[in-house]
Amino acid sequence: MRPHRAHVPSLAPEVELLGREAHHLVEVLRARPGDALSVFDGKGREGRARVLAVGRGWVRLRVEETWAAGREPPIPIVLYVPLLKGDHLAEVVRAATELGATQVVPVLTRRCVVRELSEGKLLRLRRVAQEAAKQCLRSVVPQVEPLCPLDQVPPVEQGFVAHPYAVGRVREVFDPTRPTALITGPEGGLTEEEVGFLRARGFIPVALGPRILRAETAPVALLSLITAAEGL
Repeated sequence: MRPHRAHVPSLAPEVELLGREAHHLVEVLRARPGDALSVFDGKGREGRARVLAVGRGWVRLRVEETWAAGREPPIPIVLYVPLLKGDHLAEVVRAATELGATQVVPVLTRRCVVRELSEGKLLRLRRVAQEAAKQCLRSVVPQVEPLCPLDQVPPVEQGFVAHPYAVGRVREVFDPTRPTALITGPEGGLTEEEVGFLRARGFIPVALGPRILRAETAPVALLSLITAAEGL
């Protein structure tokens, strides 16, 4: 059975865990001194540790060995996702973490039904990314950024915007050596003006196939095409 994997603030020789991570170790897994577990810092390193001591709401670990993990994509991948209804944004963040996104940026577009991202919702999205990284054995937790209006999306070196009527395909234009940014539309889609703005920022419109995908499916499909293109 694989040891439990914990996200730690650093990989110092001794680390103290508090909050949700400590609660899970103590109250759910019943961790005791001497128990072994794997740890990762969310920045690209991981290691092995042992429980030194436990208390109500805290756990102290001794980190015995660390190393640089090799499961991250060789290029940074930024995923811009429009605000979505219900819990769909959390679902996208979870899938994007599993698929290797480096950064997830919620964006506000003209046709977004949801218009705000509260601080509580942002913190929850960050917890979703952390838990997904722990479960899928990633060594880096993707950054989930505050809400960004579409007109503040910066120019990109290589970018793709999903568009149902585009002619191009990812496999025809993707360069796996260049940092990549991706963006998809909300439930009502992106306007032609918004697509034009993104083109001027360096995004190439690409089709995701002959069918119209839901707003929560499109970002996962586009990211999958990128990460599968060169085994990222």
